[in-house]
Amino acid sequence: MAPASSEPAARRLAASAPWDAEADDALVCLAVRDETHDVKTFVLAPKEPRLFAYAPGQFLTFSFEIGGETIHRCYTVSSAPTRPHAVSFTVKRVPGGPVSNWLHDTLKPGDTVRALGPMGEFSCFTHPAPKYLLLSGGSGVTPMMSMARSFHDLGEARDVAFVHSARSPADIVFRGELETMARLDPAFHFHAVCETDSPNETWAGPKGRLSLDTLRDAVPDFLEREVFVCGPKPYMDAVRAMLKDAGFDMARHHQESFDFGELPEAEQEAAAEAEKTLDAEAAPAGGVRIFRVEFAKTRRVLECPENETVLDAARKAGIRLPSSCAKGLCGTCKSKLTAGTVAMTHAGGIRQREIDAGMALLCCSKPTSDLVIER
Repeated sequence: MAPASSEPAARRLAASAPWDAEADDALVCLAVRDETHDVKTFVLAPKEPRLFAYAPGQFLTFSFEIGGETIHRCYTVSSAPTRPHAVSFTVKRVPGGPVSNWLHDTLKPGDTVRALGPMGEFSCFTHPAPKYLLLSGGSGVTPMMSMARSFHDLGEARDVAFVHSARSPADIVFRGELETMARLDPAFHFHAVCETDSPNETWAGPKGRLSLDTLRDAVPDFLEREVFVCGPKPYMDAVRAMLKDAGFDMARHHQESFDFGELPEAEQEAAAEAEKTLDAEAAPAGGVRIFRVEFAKTRRVLECPENETVLDAARKAGIRLPSSCAKGLCGTCKSKLTAGTVAMTHAGGIRQREIDAGMALLCCSKPTSDLVIER
């Protein structure tokens, strides 16, 4: 077999222009890597060599064509901006999850996906500190890995303690790399907490779920650190309560604002927040106009007041729509309007050319007429 040409790699390394999703949102899958038995990393780059710039901890919103339908999902970047020629995201297979299973079973090198971003404010770069504590549970490891890789590549010898909670030793994502980083950098400390043993390994470290005693043993000076937390909602809630009970200064506590692994719970949070916002809004003089909203594919119809978002009205009507941030940032609820107009105030989760083509983010769109939505 003839050796592979190094020309594509040389072209990518020679890139000088930044990647701009507004100009070209297509990313080609370069590689798929097995991290654990149910976690894969997908390495992407534009067709034409470009450089990625982002803060470690930020995310991309992806558009996937699955079964003839466009589905939007947000995934945190797991690679580091110190290696700008490609970008990676890491996904755990979720039983019954339409996107995670499609990615694991279908996406392969050479395939193309579309992406928007980077976005998000969850980053160590926005909160400079002499010492950090990174706490992650399950797939919440991805933004922490981007932060850890960045500090390691920059050679800053930054005092970083990384404590990851996993189901078993076989479920510790990036374990080999994290252990290597800890061996090479005396200022980087990695600790894993496992609920149970795996079939091929009896866990010698702390067992069970993360507790205050376990945290104190691993990181005695955790009260002095800037803390970043990411994981399933129950994990983040438990960590928040634990830190408060320990007397931690919660002004130095930061957690990921999206719960990608527990979407239904995230929707409940977003709905509660939306209801507070709606309660604070004053009805316009002359009363509130009510508009008819029809979902063309499912043939569901609801009424939506002009001072309420389509997403909130749908939730109240028992219609479940894809959503995550409920702030016009992530793009998960992006939908096609085939009739009608809306007033939309977004935070970057949609491009102008998509708006011109009739797309809207339902979480931040209030009707100004009757609507027909392609869902």
